Amino acid sequence: MKPILFLDPVFKQMIWGGNRLRGQFGYEIPGEDTGECWAVSAHPNGDCVVREGMYTGEKLSELWKSHRELFGNSDLDRFPLLVKIIDAKDDLSIQVHPDDAYAREHENGSLGKTECWYILDCPEDAALVIGHNAASRQELEEMIRQGRWSELIRQIPVKKGDFIQIDPGTVHAIKGGMMILETQQNSDITYRVYDYDRLTGGKPRQLHVEQSIDVITVPAASAAESVKPAADLPKNTMNELITCDYYRVWKLETDQPFSFEQSHPFLIMSVTEGAGTINGHPIKKGEHFILPDGFGSVKLEGKMQLIASSIR
Repeated sequence: MKPILFLDPVFKQMIWGGNRLRGQFGYEIPGEDTGECWAVSAHPNGDCVVREGMYTGEKLSELWKSHRELFGNSDLDRFPLLVKIIDAKDDLSIQVHPDDAYAREHENGSLGKTECWYILDCPEDAALVIGHNAASRQELEEMIRQGRWSELIRQIPVKKGDFIQIDPGTVHAIKGGMMILETQQNSDITYRVYDYDRLTGGKPRQLHVEQSIDVITVPAASAAESVKPAADLPKNTMNELITCDYYRVWKLETDQPFSFEQSHPFLIMSVTEGAGTINGHPIKKGEHFILPDGFGSVKLEGKMQLIASSIR
């Protein structure tokens, strides 16, 4: 019987971070500016460790190399996904991510970054930066170089329970007061287009203007295509939120016993609300785990909300 892989998160302190990862999830965070919980990660910048069981103390990247059978004997060169919880006390920078081809050429063989967001919490009348208003690449470049940010940036209203896919080339930014679960490719490449002229240690953070102009998609996808309401989906069923080249993501809300077969190369699960059990093992809000390939029958009991993901 292959074990459930419970993981200890890695935390990142950010200029825009806060303390709600402690207040809402009970994590022991490193400071009052903790912006990110890398909940399931095998990236060199944050490699999660198995918390209990036969692989206790092993890094996820090590398991990927030495026990590939846990992950369906995938032939990918690295663990493909990274799951985060983001606590944005302040606005994040306006940014964009490259695709695989651009990152491979310009970022030392890194993967590009396709990601998606499930909004766990946000203020009333919240908005996200998703896309831009430039009609041509020439207009995009002029707006960026001239700092015409209010003309360029497109803000879209959102609410708790919304789901957003962020393809490479999409201008985007999380706004202050939002808490988001992010599922993404295993990449840490971000190009900052604009950072509100903020200073860190008396100096502005590095911008990546040339790379951003290279990779931003023009024109942007329409606002109507960007946001999918997912707050009130049927309970006790795996509701698929997205299937793309890099991942599949589901939302599951249980209020009665729910069983299914784990039929994917692996299945990441994050408990975002509530508490209960998985095959009799207690789980609660803030826990993240991987069900390996061939795990078999899964039985969840309790009132919980979970976000799950795997590869195609």
